[in-house]
Parts: sequence; structure tokens; C-alpha cells
Amino acid sequence: MAPIRYLAGDATVPQAKGPKLIAHVCNDRGGWGKGFVLAVSARWQEPEKAFRKWYRERSANDFGLGAVQVVEVGRGLWVANMIGQHGTKTGSAGPPIRYEAVDQCLARLAEHALELGASVHMPRIGCGLAGGKWGRVEPLVAVRLGERDIAVTIYDHD
Repeated sequence: MAPIRYLAGDATVPQAKGPKLIAHVCNDRGGWGKGFVLAVSARWQEPEKAFRKWYRERSANDFGLGAVQVVEVGRGLWVANMIGQHGTKTGSAGPPIRYEAVDQCLARLAEHALELGASVHMPRIGCGLAGGKWGRVEPLVAVRLGERDIAVTIYDHD
């Protein structure tokens, strides 16, 4: 089992050798414009463009809770758009995170990481705007990725 590594820094600048897969949680309403996606879009245009097209054409693809879209952004570098959030944070309807969907996303992410031979890099997914608790997300990461010996680095922004 690969242990989860924690670093202070920016998940869009992964600290590892070899192929790297940057993962983050998106919502199922097609919104892109707050949180970690701003850092992604500041570095690359492709993940946002691909996400918006994926959402726009959702009647003909797998877009929805639990789905993962992997977008190449450089040689040996990909971004995984993972749908683990239902809607956005509004009112008192509770946090938009859907832990079951995050779990499904992580299982799919593991398949992509193994296929690419990539380590996985991410912020504390689902714990920002999605309103999740790291105490519930971290075990999912450990089971879905760590137990498959996929190197995972979690970044806490300085």
C-alpha cells in the first residue's frame, strides 16, 4: 500500500518524477469558475474547454456524478475532471459533495493512473467549495489509490 504524501504547495505544479495525473472535483451543473479550477485554468486552457464540451454534449456521453474526464495538458501530464459534487453551495441544502460519487471517481481515476503509469496529485478534493470533510475523503483516497500502490500527493496551498 502506497502511503499518501502531504506537501505545502500548488497541485498544478506536481512534485514528482515520471507521468503525473492532477485530479480535482467538479460539479454536475457545468459550472467552472471558482475554487481550484481557477488555478487549473490559469495554467492550461484544455481542461476547462474539455469540461464545458463534455457538459454541453452530456446527453450523448457519460457526464454525471461519478464520471471522470482525463485531459492531456503536456508531455506526461494530465488533468482529471471528476464529477463528485451535486450542484453548487447555495442556501442551507447541505454541502454539495457526494461522497459516493467521489468514491466512484477515485476508482475510475485509479484505472487511468495505472494505464498511464502516473502518480496522482491533488488538493484536498471535495473539501473546499464542495463542503466535504477530509476525514471522510482521505480514507476513500487511501482505499481506491493507495491500496493499488498508486503514489498520491496531497497539496495544501501555501
